[in-house]
Amino acid sequence: MKLVIVESPAKAKTINRYLGDDYTVLASYGHVCDLPSKDGSVDPDDGFAMKWQVSSGSEKRLSDISRALRNADGLILATDPDREGEAISWHVLELLRDRGLIKDKPVERVVFNEVTKSAIIAAMGQPRTLDTELIDAYRARRALDYLVGFSISPVLWRKLPGARSAGRVQSVALRLICEREAEIEAFIAQEYWTVEAELGKADGRNFIARLTHLDGKKLAKHDISSEDMAIAATAKIEAEALHVIDIQTKRVRENPKPPFTTSTLQQEASRKLGFSASRTMQVAQKLYDGINIGSETTGLITYMRTDGVQLGSEAIAALRNEIGQRFGNNYLPSTPRAYRTAAANAQEAHEAIRPTDAKRSPDALRSYLDHDQARLYDLIWKRTIASQMQSAELDQTSIDIGNRSGNVTMRASGRVVVFDGYRSVYQESRDSTSDAGETDKQDDSRILPAVDQDEALATRKVNPEQHFTQPPPRFTDASIVKAMEEMGIGRPSTYASTIKTLLDRSYVVKDRGKFIPQDSGRLVTTFLTNFFERYVEYNFTAKLEDQLDEVSDGKLAWTDLLSLFWRDFKSVIDSTTELTRTSVIDVLDAELGPHFFKKDDAGELIRSCPNCTGGRLGMKLGKFGAFIGCSNYPECKFTRQLITDGESEGTDAGVVGDRELGVDPATSMPVFVRNGPYGPYVQLGDPETEKPKRASLPKDKPAGAIDLETALALLSLPRDVGPHPESGEMIQAGLGRYGPYLKYQGSFTSLPADDDLLTVGLNRAVDLLAESAKKRGRLLGEHPSGGEVHLKAGRFGPYVEHNKLRATLPRGTEMSELTLEEGIALLTAKAARPAPKKKAAKAGGKKAAAKKSAGKKGAAKKASANQVATTTRAKDAS
Repeated sequence: MKLVIVESPAKAKTINRYLGDDYTVLASYGHVCDLPSKDGSVDPDDGFAMKWQVSSGSEKRLSDISRALRNADGLILATDPDREGEAISWHVLELLRDRGLIKDKPVERVVFNEVTKSAIIAAMGQPRTLDTELIDAYRARRALDYLVGFSISPVLWRKLPGARSAGRVQSVALRLICEREAEIEAFIAQEYWTVEAELGKADGRNFIARLTHLDGKKLAKHDISSEDMAIAATAKIEAEALHVIDIQTKRVRENPKPPFTTSTLQQEASRKLGFSASRTMQVAQKLYDGINIGSETTGLITYMRTDGVQLGSEAIAALRNEIGQRFGNNYLPSTPRAYRTAAANAQEAHEAIRPTDAKRSPDALRSYLDHDQARLYDLIWKRTIASQMQSAELDQTSIDIGNRSGNVTMRASGRVVVFDGYRSVYQESRDSTSDAGETDKQDDSRILPAVDQDEALATRKVNPEQHFTQPPPRFTDASIVKAMEEMGIGRPSTYASTIKTLLDRSYVVKDRGKFIPQDSGRLVTTFLTNFFERYVEYNFTAKLEDQLDEVSDGKLAWTDLLSLFWRDFKSVIDSTTELTRTSVIDVLDAELGPHFFKKDDAGELIRSCPNCTGGRLGMKLGKFGAFIGCSNYPECKFTRQLITDGESEGTDAGVVGDRELGVDPATSMPVFVRNGPYGPYVQLGDPETEKPKRASLPKDKPAGAIDLETALALLSLPRDVGPHPESGEMIQAGLGRYGPYLKYQGSFTSLPADDDLLTVGLNRAVDLLAESAKKRGRLLGEHPSGGEVHLKAGRFGPYVEHNKLRATLPRGTEMSELTLEEGIALLTAKAARPAPKKKAAKAGGKKAAAKKSAGKKGAAKKASANQVATTTRAKDAS
């Protein structure tokens, strides 16, 4: 018998079925070792020696592995095929060696890209040794993260009370978000106008054209900057008859996007499904580990942590075969499409994310997957299929229109899909480059009527329209992942954990899918950019990632990389010992002043103290963090917590103060956002004139981001989502003491974090209710003696039930895999057990209670004796 080690218990169960009785497959449950959270875990003076310790909860797993290895003929390490997987195998092997369990037993390392029987059997036939270069890359990254975190964080705690921590990648990602917010705050909207005309042919067909040239000059986006200019341009268009001066038509080919990598999957799942990066990886992990699809349990997608876009030849052949059968040969290019990865490190660039079997369509698997699994699999399947399909073909047409004077030129653009190609399956979404409301691009998807050169056109209507430039949008999961990848900050496999850390530290909050930095995050970023500037620079972080990739490639020794980094970093850390709080405060106050103080009409910050004459308000540091105080302290004791320009950010950021949002149009009452003893809330009405209505804020909506529309929506809760399509009964969405929920037929279902309480629709609500009902229980089938057998999730674990007889599922049994026959066997075994005797149970209970009482008395006596002895020793010492 051979022992096989993988990470996840679900994967272990699936692989054990594939390999049979000659193998025992156990799970390590992820990493089994980590660096202790204390000084000295990495010693730069001893060649960066690292002191590992067994992770919390891993000792039991290691005991199970050790016990199994004693009776095994060999050890096979089959963890994930990346750097982290290699490190897990290395740690497991080293711990087993330290316990003297390896001896002369053969040790093999196998890797596979998908959890299917053919892939597992093939991997077992191609063992290798551990990859020391990948292990070195892991050690280098882990040491760097430790050295940065445990060197900068104590400086933060001493110089900036209230700060939580800093990290090599997280601090740079936080800087991205904070700098984007600063751009938004500094943005000044600029007015501009566009002029469009509805033009008509003699046969009555109309189309829209936009003004592009005026008085012989090509118009830039903001050239028409006022209403007067727009009216003058309109008059020139209407002054003369218009005719066609040029027609251009060209056919273009639009190629499909490559299959998913980790980062592009996170981006598209965010745009199309509203998933966070963490949620995407959680769902993908389940699809990779294996799903029971009735006939078997198998992995549905390949490994989801990858930088590669290439596909294997067998996978491409299967995809082309599926495309030909499903869509026809005209949707199949003459030769397979080949994609090349842009990953800098070839050792860590695996095959792209794809379905393990192209024949398993999303519709065929829908009944076996929960809502999120079905949606993510649908996304992966369609993207992969589309990547090998024929290009789409479109005819793009541009019509230039002018007058005889030549002082006006307008353009109408349109395009027609001649052949949809890959578009029939999938189209990639895009991030917005500006917030909604800016209409600077003409719709080029319009279908234009056929026109002739010099054809006269009638001017039906001219429409000048006012616009305002919009600030850059806040980052979403999709756009922050894209920015980090483009700038080389971190690696795609770490993006989800980096974003989660920022949220967990309360450095940023997420509102309607967008990241908003909190004051604590801005303080930390300002501190680091001023006193550790080099180590939060984008270029420095990207260069360090390249050097880490060189370690993976075997081109650079991991200790050499650490030595080069530590030499300069240590000197910067040492220099902070002379850094005073006063100098820190001066820097923070100067840079963040525009964020915390309003400006007067002259553009100067309003810093005068409201409590004294001549006092200047500025930032101070206290025991619990930063606040605003008066320069005349201690004579003037005016203080307030950090409040942004007209905003309040809620209790999490330590912010107080009320803010009027506007007036409710239905009642003409004022609407406020306020901070109470139990957290921020919105209020309708003034308590001095009427009894106000109040509503708490959801955790994902900071007070500083609440506007009038959101406040009124919260005050109107619970709201009707819509009638259930099966029963016709109303589904409601509301906010309770445990968070957002859906209410249907008297039952409550919690709303997932990725769904917005105020915007969740009927289709999504029905899916969530169905998924909740599926988790609560499902019908297994009819019992031979009559009646139904149900599988349910109870308070103490899953169980099967028949005619009020309940039998608990054995530990480790997956609810999704239990069959009717197994359920009946459990019920039969439960029914065969003798019923417990109530009297004996009571007697036993009394006996146990008496024993417990005696134990307490003994403990009390012992404690009393100890107290007397302690008092005696204290007197003697005195």
